[in-house]
Amino acid sequence: MYIFIVNPISGNGRGHIIWKEIETVLQKKNVEYDVIFTRYRGHATDCVIGLDERKVTAVVAIGGDGTVHDVVNGIRNLPIAFGIIPAGSGNDYARAMGVPKHHLLALDRILSGIKKQMDILFVGEKCCTTVVGIGFDGKVAQLANQSKLKKILNRFNLGKLIYGIIVLQVLFQYRPTSVTMMIDGKSVQFSNVWLIAIANLPYYGGGMNICPEALSDDGYLDVCIVHNISKIKLLQVFPKVFKGKHIHHSAITLMKGKSVTVTSESPVIIHGDGEIIGETPVEVTIQKSMLHIV
Repeated sequence: MYIFIVNPISGNGRGHIIWKEIETVLQKKNVEYDVIFTRYRGHATDCVIGLDERKVTAVVAIGGDGTVHDVVNGIRNLPIAFGIIPAGSGNDYARAMGVPKHHLLALDRILSGIKKQMDILFVGEKCCTTVVGIGFDGKVAQLANQSKLKKILNRFNLGKLIYGIIVLQVLFQYRPTSVTMMIDGKSVQFSNVWLIAIANLPYYGGGMNICPEALSDDGYLDVCIVHNISKIKLLQVFPKVFKGKHIHHSAITLMKGKSVTVTSESPVIIHGDGEIIGETPVEVTIQKSMLHIV
């Protein structure tokens, strides 16, 4: 049996619309399924915890990165495959994993049954699939989640533009800070840090290719530190992040490791998969081949 977890309000209602088409196809193909509609943030996690692995072929999320985040946090300890049919505004997990944009093609991929394994990031007991962002981008994620404009843009399938708009809003208010990092036991310090992205996958924030070399199955965290750069220069560099070309700038430092601890001069916001999960200090680790995906 396939369990479909549908966020009906993702993409300003696209989740529900997509599900109706998916359901029709499932019935025509005589695929055994059950469906659960989420009602609040974290509901998907509550719904999938305790599923009987003997009866479930895969859990399939129909939604965005927030829905992926919630479902994975529920099945991370279960040998149950996970699939995604993208219906959100950012869809960074789906983009990085090569999931077809069209929902029927994404469904075909899931029903093919071809499985692989991927790593998972951990921040304490919370797990993430894409990127843990610390600092400037944490503030951007916080405001994006609260934004009424995001809902309006979603009506025109332009929801990912909200991240660029809020970046400009936060840019002139945010104050960078000094940080100390421990990467696999080695201490490094950076001053005037705008953001630290700790990545399992390349994309976040609606298509920003923050860590172009990040791989989902190599057992390593890719770390991007943006530091010692003026607001004007940062504004000039920012557009390059969508093509991954920002990494050549002198204000960008790239590192790799299996464990990253970040302590900052003043507490800064942390997000994982676009969901706010706390403030510094923080330790991020990776567990290899923990999630089965279709």
